[in-house]
Amino acid sequence: MAKYRIGVDVGGTNTDAAIIDILATGSPSRGVCASTKTPTTLDVTSGIYTAIQDVLEQSHVDRQDVVSVAIGTTHFVNAVVQADSSRLSKVAVVRLCGPFTKQVPPFAEFPSDLKRIVGGPVFYLDGGLEIDGREIAPLNVEQIKATVDSIQDAGIKMVALLGVFSPLDHNGIHEETCKQLMLGFDPSLSIVCSHSIGRIGFLERENATILNASILAFARKTVRAFCSAMAKLQLCCPLYLTQNDGTLTDAATAAELPIKTFASGPTNSMTDAAFLASLDRGGSAKQADQQVLVVDIGGTTTDVCALLPSGLPRQAPNFVEVGGVRTAFSMPEVLSVGLGGGSRVGVDEQTGVVSVGPESVGHYLTTRARVFGGDVLTATDIVTASGKAEIGDRRKVEDIPAQVVTKARQQIRKILERAIDGMKISSQPVVLLLVGGGSVVHMDALNGVAECIMPPHHDSANAVGAAIAKVAGEIDVIELLEGRDEKKVLEAAKQRAIDAAVARGAEKEAVSIATIEKIPLAYATNKATRIVIKAIGNLAPVDVDHAPQPKALEGNVYDELEANEEEPIETDKPRETAHFAAKPSLQIDLDTYKPDVRNNTWYISPVDLELMAAGTGVLGTGGGGPSRIQYLHCLQFLQSPGYAGNMRVVKPASLRDSDVCVMGSWFGAPSVSSERLSAGTELALAIESCARITGKKDFHAIVTDEIGGGNGLSAFPSGVMYDIPVVDGDLMGRAYPTLEHCTPYVYGLSATPCAVADGRGNVSIILHAESSRRAETMARSQCVDLGNKVALSTAPLTGAETKKYIIPNTISQAWYIGRAVYRARQSKADMIQAIFDTSPGKLLYTGKVIDVKRDVSRGYTMGYCLLAPLSSDERETAISSSCRDGMLEESRCLVIPFQNEFLYAAYTDPDAPEDLPKQEVICTAPDLISILGHDGGAIGSQELRYGLKVNVIAMAAHPLWTTKEGLGIGGPQGFGLDMEWTKLGEYWEPRSVIDEFNRAQ
Repeated sequence: MAKYRIGVDVGGTNTDAAIIDILATGSPSRGVCASTKTPTTLDVTSGIYTAIQDVLEQSHVDRQDVVSVAIGTTHFVNAVVQADSSRLSKVAVVRLCGPFTKQVPPFAEFPSDLKRIVGGPVFYLDGGLEIDGREIAPLNVEQIKATVDSIQDAGIKMVALLGVFSPLDHNGIHEETCKQLMLGFDPSLSIVCSHSIGRIGFLERENATILNASILAFARKTVRAFCSAMAKLQLCCPLYLTQNDGTLTDAATAAELPIKTFASGPTNSMTDAAFLASLDRGGSAKQADQQVLVVDIGGTTTDVCALLPSGLPRQAPNFVEVGGVRTAFSMPEVLSVGLGGGSRVGVDEQTGVVSVGPESVGHYLTTRARVFGGDVLTATDIVTASGKAEIGDRRKVEDIPAQVVTKARQQIRKILERAIDGMKISSQPVVLLLVGGGSVVHMDALNGVAECIMPPHHDSANAVGAAIAKVAGEIDVIELLEGRDEKKVLEAAKQRAIDAAVARGAEKEAVSIATIEKIPLAYATNKATRIVIKAIGNLAPVDVDHAPQPKALEGNVYDELEANEEEPIETDKPRETAHFAAKPSLQIDLDTYKPDVRNNTWYISPVDLELMAAGTGVLGTGGGGPSRIQYLHCLQFLQSPGYAGNMRVVKPASLRDSDVCVMGSWFGAPSVSSERLSAGTELALAIESCARITGKKDFHAIVTDEIGGGNGLSAFPSGVMYDIPVVDGDLMGRAYPTLEHCTPYVYGLSATPCAVADGRGNVSIILHAESSRRAETMARSQCVDLGNKVALSTAPLTGAETKKYIIPNTISQAWYIGRAVYRARQSKADMIQAIFDTSPGKLLYTGKVIDVKRDVSRGYTMGYCLLAPLSSDERETAISSSCRDGMLEESRCLVIPFQNEFLYAAYTDPDAPEDLPKQEVICTAPDLISILGHDGGAIGSQELRYGLKVNVIAMAAHPLWTTKEGLGIGGPQGFGLDMEWTKLGEYWEPRSVIDEFNRAQ
């Protein structure tokens, strides 16, 4: 009976292969018959051939008994990272979006060299869906035919096809229908549908779809070469490739979706560790009160990943960059640190301090390490000198002082402990699975680790992981739960995921549910909930005699390939210098950069926008949404010749009392904002409609409603369109969740009449409301009906009213904060102190997130996060050196409740964090509470998760918020909290960029 599987993993240095007897996985070796390691070849395929040939010869396995070959490779991702024009194709992009998504065009974030290679024509067609499944617009066959004609005229064969909200399990209905229509007009096109690539997040999914389409031709040739190698090896079994999530895909699918294999190498190692350690059989680490981490130590780096109960690695919660492009495809969350067998060990002769890494001799270990006759002291030398392993010639390291060996071992232990702590997913005890060729550098017991397991064949973990990888099926659907049996809905969804796994080759009897995500949708009605379920199972037994052979790949998409066509040879040519359009700060020296301020007018540059976008995140106080899309939209205006020089800022004092100041901001659910990008016309339509109702014809300036988060830059495009300046300030001084939190309405001015507008041209006018709160709820109902994202404009203000109620200089403040963060990153300076040098504040706490609770209530994300203090060792690197006074002894936990934005911070009992009588409140709204990551970047309430090490800072609110009226709406009472506001400190008016950099002409 055929019973063997072969796994191959192609790494940057070595290609590993292993062969497994799948009927003997109960043995101590888990069925591994043989494993090998051979140098990775430039053409990759010949190295794979050699590795497979080697394990077959070692194991004496009859080739007819091999039921599958699974390969994990970095081949495809390297083509993108290197921006190799010989392996990438030009791509046409088709968006099914109706009037939407024109706010940010395709390729907006691509590095210049990559855009030059892959950037093709762009088309906006009718189609796409709302979040609830309604059509934005029906498909238009005539539009589609004209688009195909244009693509043919451009001589392009690769197409990226994207429909708004296509991933939400409407079966990609518009994308698939459009694809078939396009192929009917031109069967030679290769079309990649975005719903098969990634989840919600339009730009990230689009970027990934474009990259996938660009490497299609190369992927097909590569897979064909892999099949050729199997034929030469006389292997007649199916070929699979491993994917980013640790599961398998057949070769034909991998050739069409190569982007899903980009991160297969690290994933293979992680899934194998659990298998070799017998965790899939209910080993000790499967206990509910323990968590499993995998540590893969190589020659240069150590990779740490957390395993889920399913045995698959935890996936990264955010988007990832590939070749400088932000993309949305699943990828394991891996923490890499500079520790490996080749890590250099340094000794400071003056102080006696011993350091280990991050520099490494890498694959030169066998010639440069001292045990091998070289002159570099490495971690491997320390292992041999410690007597922990017999590597090389021990006599060559006998002269290393004992204190150096001891200190080096302490540093190695400390590096591993920090990495492990950084990847913990709970406070439960850790079971450590140690794999990789450099795992010998782990010599001492680690704090917080209950058990350390070094499984058999740990040095070939990647290949074994490929051999035993499973098959997955996933569904991503929106369900309306109101009036329905939620349990039955969930069970039906589970069955669909199981069916999807079986359809992809999983053994039906062994499929189980791996993950379930239930995400309530903000502002949606009828308990609309997004449900994402993944099922996994073992690869079903295959009858080799009747299995599809690799030659089956010669048909269909491979028809254009010659039978003797070989895989192209990779080159080591360096990537051309690229300009990152979305990261202009990389091109300048921030220490000497000066904004363009002339005659008391600040003319905005791309660098200014980038810095302001970073600063608005800090001022978002946990809410406001990300500013990235609005930032990219603003960049489009700056790059348009007709608008050059129109984006500008003026001081509030420059306004005349009679001037008309208009306002416009985005209003809606973040889940829609990231997917159904705006048409770019909504804000102007809302502003003009509101102005028309109030009889205003001429606008003199535009005011930002909310400086925090995504709305912080929203005034700039409208200012450019109307050729009017943006006033340096806003009406909140931070982010707040509702319309009534704008200062003019706090002090009695009416928000009505106000206008709500969408990208289709729909406009709703609220002429009058009994209160600003009522205006908010009325606008929300219109927002839901129009797809959960609209533009909102309220009654224009006079110049006198603007000067009275504006929080001054907050656009400048965002710029200064952003510059401080960027400069501190570049110079490795004190991040918190750099921020406080621009905006005085207080460091409230430094700690680690140990719990996060969330719910959606009344359209808002409600919940809290709980922080625990760091160890003294962690504090040395995490706490701002100039702000740590009085904090080193703090041992209490901190709770931070939020309603989108952070409401207050209080010391609390970790066992009862929400118990108000047990809390000691140290800061409340309206003072600004922000949570910052290690790089100074703001972390929103929706981004918080266990294990993040953070700094909590606070800044004093403007005096408009500390009066009775201000506190009644923006203070604790405004959020129904039974506590008093305690003054954080004196408010300091932010510095003015205009005052500092103005030059007369």
